Amino acid sequence: MQQNKAIGLLGIPVIVAALGYFVDIYDLLLFSIIRVKSLKGLGLTDALVASDGQFIISIQMYGLLLGGILWGVMGDKKGRLSVLFGSIILYSLANIANGFVQTVNQYALARFIAGVGLAGELGAGITLVSELISKEDRGKATSIVAGIGLTGAVAAYFIAHSFDNWRICYFIGGGLGLCLLLLRVSVFESGMYENMQQSKVAKGNFFMFFTSGKRFKKYLLAILVGLPTWYVIGVLITFSKEFGKSFNLQGDVDPGKAVMLAYVAISIGDLLIGFVSNWLKSRKLALYIFYALTIISIILYFNQANGTNTGMYAICMFMGFATGFWALFVTMAAEHFGTNLRATAATTVPNMVRGSLPIILLLFNSLKPATNWSGAEYIHAAAITGMVVMAISSLAVILSEETFGKDLNFIEE
Repeated sequence: MQQNKAIGLLGIPVIVAALGYFVDIYDLLLFSIIRVKSLKGLGLTDALVASDGQFIISIQMYGLLLGGILWGVMGDKKGRLSVLFGSIILYSLANIANGFVQTVNQYALARFIAGVGLAGELGAGITLVSELISKEDRGKATSIVAGIGLTGAVAAYFIAHSFDNWRICYFIGGGLGLCLLLLRVSVFESGMYENMQQSKVAKGNFFMFFTSGKRFKKYLLAILVGLPTWYVIGVLITFSKEFGKSFNLQGDVDPGKAVMLAYVAISIGDLLIGFVSNWLKSRKLALYIFYALTIISIILYFNQANGTNTGMYAICMFMGFATGFWALFVTMAAEHFGTNLRATAATTVPNMVRGSLPIILLLFNSLKPATNWSGAEYIHAAAITGMVVMAISSLAVILSEETFGKDLNFIEE
C-alpha cells in the first residue's frame, strides 16, 4: 500500500498550492478590478458598464460552476495533479485570449472559458494538501494556502494601475499561469488517492451526492455556508462605485482599490481563522465568530450615508477580514467526504458558491427598479438581499457537522 509522504506546513505541495491559488485569484478578480476601465475601453457608457459588468461576471461564474463539476470529477477519477495541470493550461490560454477581445460578447466568452479553467485550482490544491498533511495541522496548512493565494488580488490591483492598457493585465495573468506549470512538476500525488485507486469503489461520481439523503444534506449545507463571501465581494465591493453614489459619499470610489483592500484583509482573515479553529478545536466555532463579524461589517456598510470614500475603503477592508473563512469552508467540504468523492466535493462546492452569484444578483435586481443604478431603492434592495443570504448561511452552519480532527482515510460507498 502506498503511504502518504509526510510534509510540513511549508512543504513544497503547500507552497505550490499557495502560488497556484495566487494566480487563480489574480485572474478571478482581475475583471472586478479593471471592469470600468476595460468596458469603457470597449466604448460602453456608464449605464452599460454597470449592466454589462453584471452580465460578464455572471457568465464567468457560470463557467466556474461548470468547471467545478468537470475538474472535481476528474480529480477523483484521474488524480489531483491532472486537475492542477489541465486547469492551469486552460485558464492561462483563456486569459491571453481575453487580451484580444473587441466586443462585450467576446469578453464574456473569454471570461466563461477562463472561469471553467479557474474552477479546478483551489479544490484540487486544498484536497491534495489536506491528504498530505497531518489532521492536526490540516486547518493551518490550508489557511496558509489561502492567505498567500488571496494576495493575488493585491498583485492584480497594482499591475492594473501600472499599465494604461488593460489588455496587458490579462496577458500577464496568462503568462503567470504558464510559468506555474514549471513548479507543478515537483509536486507528488496523495498517498490516500493512490491507495483508493487500487479499489473498485466508484470514483468522482457527482451523482452520488444526490443518491443518499445524508450525503446530499452535507453537500448542500457545505455550499450554503460559503454564500456570504460572494454576496460581499460580488455585490457590495464589486459595485462599490455605484453604492458610493447612492450613499452620497465625498469622493469617487475606485472599485479596483476596494477589491484590493478587501483581499488584503481577506488574506489576513484566512490565515488567522485556521489557527483560531485549531485553538478552539472546532471549525464551527471559528465560523460563528467570523459570521458575527460579517454581519457587523455589513451593517456598517449600509450606514455610511454622506460619508467619505476613505470610510468606504475601511469598511470594505473590515468586510474582507470578516469573510476570510473561504479556506476553512473549503477544507470543511473536503473533510465531509471520502477519498473517492473528496476532490469532487472540494472543487464543486466553492464553485457552486461562486456560481450562486448570478442568483444573488437576480434577487438583488428583482428588488430594485430596473433602470435605477443608484439611490435609496438600490441600497434597500442590496440590504434585503444580504439579510436573506446571511439567514440562510447561518442556519447552514448550525446544521453542519463538526469536522475538526476528522480522519480522512475513508471512502464513500
